[in-house]
Amino acid sequence: MIEISSRWCKGNVVASIFENLDIQTLPSRPTTASSTIFRIADLGCSAGPNTFIQVKNIIDAVSQKYHQSAVELPELQVYFSDLVSNDFNYLFATLPRDKQYFAAGVPGSFHGRLFPKASLNFVYSAYALHWLSKLPQVLSDANSPAFNKVGQAYSAQYAKDIECFFHARGQELAPGGLMVLLIPGRPHGTLPAQGSLAPFFAPLESTLADMVNDGLLSEDKFDSFNLPFYCPSVEELRTLIEENGCFDILKLEIEAAQTPAYPSVQQCRAGMEGILKKHFGDEIIELLFDRYLLKERNWSTI
Repeated sequence: MIEISSRWCKGNVVASIFENLDIQTLPSRPTTASSTIFRIADLGCSAGPNTFIQVKNIIDAVSQKYHQSAVELPELQVYFSDLVSNDFNYLFATLPRDKQYFAAGVPGSFHGRLFPKASLNFVYSAYALHWLSKLPQVLSDANSPAFNKVGQAYSAQYAKDIECFFHARGQELAPGGLMVLLIPGRPHGTLPAQGSLAPFFAPLESTLADMVNDGLLSEDKFDSFNLPFYCPSVEELRTLIEENGCFDILKLEIEAAQTPAYPSVQQCRAGMEGILKKHFGDEIIELLFDRYLLKERNWSTI
């Protein structure tokens, strides 16, 4: 089963677990040793403090659910998963000392299988499923008939990626398991470029444009820079899930984006430095982020 919400907060995840997690089909003690573990996977965990806050909310809700059901709580295992480039050393160095779960890292792409069959009881992912596995190939070929149909190319790539994601999770979730996802999206009928993350990248785009105007970057390099993410509409996502057939939708809702909190230079660098280096080269990175810092300060006053 799957719940997809456009707002992630403690109240939402607690309500989802209380209403939809099927304790009767999940592990409890005493049973066989292999079935006395409640397994949680955080997909696209990154390495910041918010990760641990989210996990604590989930752990607290699961514990209350077992307590209210008069079922003994099994041991808890949390898998933190992200791409191999994620800073897992920092992640595990900052694990809360008072955590009430066993922690493990699972490097790899969530567009494929990461766990054994029927091994997970709760899966969640926040602000990660907009990332594509790769840029649409037509974007690198200016002679392609689809070159000027960028939105369609991104939509098609997203459909392929989300199909792989749901197929993999459909095999990994155990009976009675639940998945909660927070996915940046856009209102129905709007263009892909009008997704909820578009304002988030405005300071970076402005910084790069300034560097082009100052002769520090070539215009061709700037024009050919594309980010591998896509924000689907609710209707688009619903159709993709239903066509996939691996999950039942328990709730799917969208909330209008609030005034965006633009990323700090540290946040932007953590998330974007690898992509920027690959496209523009190492030599401009320090200057780019020095300029971004100035842009960030001015942007926050707009």
